[in-house]
Amino acid sequence: MQSQQLAKIVNTLSAQSVSHVDTIQSLWGGYGELVRVYLTGYHCASVIVKHIQFPQPKTHPRGWATDLSHQRKLQSYQVESYWYLHYANLCTADSCLPKCLWIETTDHETLLILEDLAVLGFNRVNPQPTQSVIQACLTWLAHFHGRFMQHTGEGLWPIGSYWHLATRPDELEVLQDDKLKNAAASLDSTLNNCPFKTLVHGDAKLANFCFTPDSTKAAAVDFQYIGKGCGMKDVAYFLSSVMVFNQPTASIEQAVQQYLDFYFKQLTISVAHYHPAINSAQLESTWRPLYAIAWADFHRFIKGWSPEHPKINAYSETLTLKALALLAAENDYNS
Repeated sequence: MQSQQLAKIVNTLSAQSVSHVDTIQSLWGGYGELVRVYLTGYHCASVIVKHIQFPQPKTHPRGWATDLSHQRKLQSYQVESYWYLHYANLCTADSCLPKCLWIETTDHETLLILEDLAVLGFNRVNPQPTQSVIQACLTWLAHFHGRFMQHTGEGLWPIGSYWHLATRPDELEVLQDDKLKNAAASLDSTLNNCPFKTLVHGDAKLANFCFTPDSTKAAAVDFQYIGKGCGMKDVAYFLSSVMVFNQPTASIEQAVQQYLDFYFKQLTISVAHYHPAINSAQLESTWRPLYAIAWADFHRFIKGWSPEHPKINAYSETLTLKALALLAAENDYNS
């Protein structure tokens, strides 16, 4: 990060100076960096700065350096800025996230200054996915989904999640699984036409959560792909990032059902608080079968995007076949 940007941060926050800067990570695909800026003369010891640079990278980590990919990425940063400006402050302690302190966008870059979650007590990152860690994330998702149930999502992605079909034609074209390829539109339609929609985080993997030292509470970051959708998209994607797949499928299925039970208990609490007119039992009976559909929808993307990815495993294949069978049964019923 250059001195002119650091000076802008100091002036904007009315701090005295920057003592030092730690790079947390580069942004995906070479679009900038995420840094922790330590300040003197400011009421917090540090802030997080997401420095986004817009020139199109010439390479992509997995070989998808296309103009479509570039435009999708640019829109994702616009959506994230809109989210922080217009929606983030609506979240409560049950779905904690950093407040936006300042945003500036020019033709070539965006500076997004956020609270440092570590200063707020969420100083544990990338922990082992213990039961406590997983439940903390599911609690966050359930209360987030409950808070934004049936929300219009104006200014965000019309369809939340980074893998949804309309934005991934290239990956679909190269998909070698014909059954899954032929069912892609139906999977997508089933999720998009769900009668209960909320705002989905859209990239709710373990790495996008920070935790309290005891791992009982989580806070989320990275809202580039937030938009309307079925909450099962977040839940399925999150569980794909924490489940241990080198065990019998039956064991995985048992663990998943327990986590779904936990999630829906939390969702019922949240919906009763924010939207008491919504029938939580009806919501659960509508969403629970869509877990398999949401998993298969993500599986469709991952098999086209990275055919050797470790998330392509026996559990994913088995659950995807169940989802396709559900679709076929539904089609037979409606025909």
